[in-house]
Amino acid sequence: MTRIIVVASGKGGVGKTTVTVNLADALTDFGRSVVIIDGNITTPNVTLHLGIKNTPYTLHDVLDERIPSIRNATYLHKSGVHVVPAGMSIQNLKRKVKKSLGAAILDLIGAVDFIIIDSAPGLGSEARASMEAANEILIVTNPELPAVTDALKAVELAKSFNTKPIGVVINKHSGDSFEMSPSNISAFLDTPVLCVIPENKIVKMSISRRNTVVNEFPNSSTSRKFRELAAKMLGEKYEYKENTGIVQRLKNIFGGSKSGPYSR
Repeated sequence: MTRIIVVASGKGGVGKTTVTVNLADALTDFGRSVVIIDGNITTPNVTLHLGIKNTPYTLHDVLDERIPSIRNATYLHKSGVHVVPAGMSIQNLKRKVKKSLGAAILDLIGAVDFIIIDSAPGLGSEARASMEAANEILIVTNPELPAVTDALKAVELAKSFNTKPIGVVINKHSGDSFEMSPSNISAFLDTPVLCVIPENKIVKMSISRRNTVVNEFPNSSTSRKFRELAAKMLGEKYEYKENTGIVQRLKNIFGGSKSGPYSR
């Protein structure tokens, strides 16, 4: 059964897209098939993070019914994750939406294990559309009160759509004394903390290389954190094994921005 999860924050700049792409990659390491939907149709970021080029069709073409299926706008990244990008052109802002996001993703249900929607920041119409299309919500926050307060608003909004909160990811954690503790954040949001991602320069390095941390630095502590997160979401145990084998080599050799099995 396909799980539809929206990754949301309530506040911009917390690293929501970073969590989205790395969680998706980590899930593929557990043998799951994953499609990322860039639900931030006004200011999309997934393509920038992953460097996917040559995308003749995007989510905008699906939403205004210029193409018959979302499968026509699905592309494969070298990490093994499939992506439905949103259009980067400013002209896309003028296009009329004829189909809801929930209706658009119907063609993927049953074809993949996970559909992960990278929500727009904030609590506006785009974020609401992503929450409404999903069954579950994963909240990303930084360990500061303004970010956590906005995360609470996102949790409450998701509940109004009957979208189940499954957990919190604390991102950009430095361990400073002035930061909110994971236990306080969990109590404030009434949602369990699934993972704490430390501040690490390799995240920025991976974005500059248009890749996930999990794929670019597979043996790093940050990659292990994302795999632990994926394991918790799957209800499986994760034991770290250095990733130098044939699977990683094949992902690096045969990866690339090309149409995937759902694209035609």
